[in-house]
Amino acid sequence: MVTTEKVGWTRWRVAIALVSVIAVSIGMGGCISKSAAPEVQVVSVPIGSSTQTIVVDGLRRTFHVYRPGSLPSAARSPLVVFLHGGFGSGSQAERSYGWDAEAARGQFLVVYPDGTNHAWNAGGGCCGKPAESNVDDVAFISKMVALLEREVPIDPDAVYATGISNGGIMSYRLACATTIFAAIGPDSATMLGACPSPSPISVIHIHGTADTRIPYGGGEGSGEAKIDGPSVPSVNATWRNIDGCAAPDVTVSGSVTTSLAGCPGGRAVELVTIAGAGHQWPGGVDRPLIQMLLGLDPPSSALHATSTIWAFFSAHPKEAT
Repeated sequence: MVTTEKVGWTRWRVAIALVSVIAVSIGMGGCISKSAAPEVQVVSVPIGSSTQTIVVDGLRRTFHVYRPGSLPSAARSPLVVFLHGGFGSGSQAERSYGWDAEAARGQFLVVYPDGTNHAWNAGGGCCGKPAESNVDDVAFISKMVALLEREVPIDPDAVYATGISNGGIMSYRLACATTIFAAIGPDSATMLGACPSPSPISVIHIHGTADTRIPYGGGEGSGEAKIDGPSVPSVNATWRNIDGCAAPDVTVSGSVTTSLAGCPGGRAVELVTIAGAGHQWPGGVDRPLIQMLLGLDPPSSALHATSTIWAFFSAHPKEAT
């Protein structure tokens, strides 16, 4: 489904300026510029957090990597790509959603790329300057994953993408446009633009029924990015059809409803709905000022999205069709 997005650029720039003022305290990054620098500037991944730079289509792109000290040196490790939301950055996402701690427990790498102008070109006119300039974020993320596979023993059957809002929309675009990933885990997102010939992939989607920015029932959302997309259940049904899944089993626990469909090749398509939750990352760090600047609601305590998504990812590597 092709959709449109209108961006209020004046308020967008004001928000980015406010974010920049507090960048020292929260470590937000994402400065992108044209560069004639070498394509790759860092050639190894140290233990802990580090930053690398590559040049894609003449743009200097940055990404932040967390490598746990417990990572087995001789084994191929899973890789999770986390895509920040609009107005966010890779370093902000690293601090907000608990993926470093999950990576240490689960023994995998996690990488937090920076979008241009704090956004991703996620399809269907979304979002902001990257969409306006037609920045090739699919090429950037593909190149980033290929680079990391040369630097660290990565399991090519255990590469995953997740993200919030604009980042979650971008994860759907990656599922439509590449065959890199075994599974994706969008949160507070939808699927925009065309997806003509996707390969089967496992999907877990988390969404609150009270999300007004990307409404659960579809249609135009509130906020600066007037995202107008299909309903979340219809997106989930689309991927069940792509994957050739069986009818889903539905379970309810408190405010959380889970619809899980088994699919050929060991894949699965899951929808986790949180009644009354807004536009947020469940179980994330509650930082009211940052949430206001990023257009997020307080995080729901009904679910820990990071551990839920990782449990799904770890159970669904690539399988034979």
